[in-house]
Amino acid sequence: MRLVIARCSVDYAGKLTAHLPSAVRLIMVKADGSVSIHADDRAYKPLNWMNPPCTLREEAHEENGAVARWTVTHSKSGERLILTIEEVLLDHGHELGPDPGLVKDGVEAHLQELLAEHISTLGDGYSLVRREYPTAIGPVDILCRDAGGATVAVEIKRRGEIDGVEQLTRYLELLNRDPLLAPVRGVFAAQEIKPQARVLAADRGIDCVTLDYDALRGIEHEGTLF
Repeated sequence: MRLVIARCSVDYAGKLTAHLPSAVRLIMVKADGSVSIHADDRAYKPLNWMNPPCTLREEAHEENGAVARWTVTHSKSGERLILTIEEVLLDHGHELGPDPGLVKDGVEAHLQELLAEHISTLGDGYSLVRREYPTAIGPVDILCRDAGGATVAVEIKRRGEIDGVEQLTRYLELLNRDPLLAPVRGVFAAQEIKPQARVLAADRGIDCVTLDYDALRGIEHEGTLF
């Protein structure tokens, strides 16, 4: 992991173009080759980024107050992030070592397993692509396709809250950059979904599905008198 705090401007050149004017920002360069640019707000969400596979080229660039230029090029699409560095305030690298990954709550892990086994719970004609589909920011619980062949990313929680919707939103932003998958829509699935999470999901165009844990396990409840 390499962390650089620098005054810089950033230009994205690809299917669309975007420009970040000069400001002090955090640049993260990870061992997998990904590069992301962060401001001192928005929590964990970067201002812009490039997923692997990509290459980073650093070169001197003494022009208009700049001292260096970084060009991050995606190896497949050719999209580029161009960082014009004006001043480097910190440049620190550290080896983090292998990460054990996220250990899910036992019920969440079992819900994921059961839903993958009974993927038609989401609708007729659904088919499983993969559980724990990898992305640069972590695995998507389930990647599947609907009856029309469109890609669907599913985030599973025991209790569905706003942070789960935000997590799925980040996954969708990444997945929709992959032309082999896009367009990708999201499904937020949980045993219980809070009203605020439903409102946010609807605003983001994400469907909500309430999961019946016992029904997925094939347990039927007989009627009771009380």
